[in-house]
Amino acid sequence: MDEIRPWLFIGNFKDTLNKPGLRRNSIQAMLQLAEKVEYADIHSLYLPVEDFAPLRFDLLRQGVSYIREQKKANLRTLVACGVGINRSSAFCTAALKEEEGLSLFDAFKEVKRKHPEALPHEPVWNSLCTFYGEATPYVEVLQIQP
Repeated sequence: MDEIRPWLFIGNFKDTLNKPGLRRNSIQAMLQLAEKVEYADIHSLYLPVEDFAPLRFDLLRQGVSYIREQKKANLRTLVACGVGINRSSAFCTAALKEEEGLSLFDAFKEVKRKHPEALPHEPVWNSLCTFYGEATPYVEVLQIQP
């Protein structure tokens, strides 16, 4: 689990099961994109986002809205998918873009800097570009160094 911002963390499914790790990072909310894990003291939202496929825009909107609502409520949120590479990095990138007004490319560079294994798959990246009306070729994403 890595901190992207004090309000935004990225991780994988195992991180959602690590209650001591969640406590250590003061995680109060989770956006789960792999499997649903529930705790009485952590607010959570599970979205059935398919791996390796373009993002469904309704799920992207719902997930990013959830992250931003948690930030507004001063809750530290973990965004987790199966292995913490593709789906979670896409949602964190979108949240940074919307919350901080960054370009999609600059938002992803921030995610990559804090979580070096981050790399949305090409169909996921292309769907983000379509959703936000930006046209950064995937080859440029592949060249980003942490």
